[in-house]
Amino acid sequence: MYAQNGSAFMADEDLLYTVLADLKRTVREYTTAATESNCQAVRRVFNDLTMDTLRLQGELYTQMSQMNMYTPPGKALRQDLDKQIQTAQQTQQKCQQFVQQKIGGAGNYTQAANVPLHQANVHSQNPYYM
Repeated sequence: MYAQNGSAFMADEDLLYTVLADLKRTVREYTTAATESNCQAVRRVFNDLTMDTLRLQGELYTQMSQMNMYTPPGKALRQDLDKQIQTAQQTQQKCQQFVQQKIGGAGNYTQAANVPLHQANVHSQNPYYM
């Protein structure tokens, strides 16, 4: 994209960062729309749009990374991530118990099929997730 004087509208790296940020925002918006959808057909459309946008975001990130335009964040300590996962699982369990109490115990809740249970690897020598 060029301005009228023939110079670049903006540097490629800046433009790609803008697109990457917009893809991230779009994923958030699609996810919100999916969670608030009352119609299964609409929910499915937003789920599909979310997955397509995540794929595009991943591809753009990979390209930018290969071109040294994107510096990945530092490594996270395994213990910090394990703590976050444990907290999230406890919150999920509390929510499930609350829902069961409110609906009179009807229905059993199990781990979602597409969300694997986290198993901490206590024998690993690497304290970082990669």
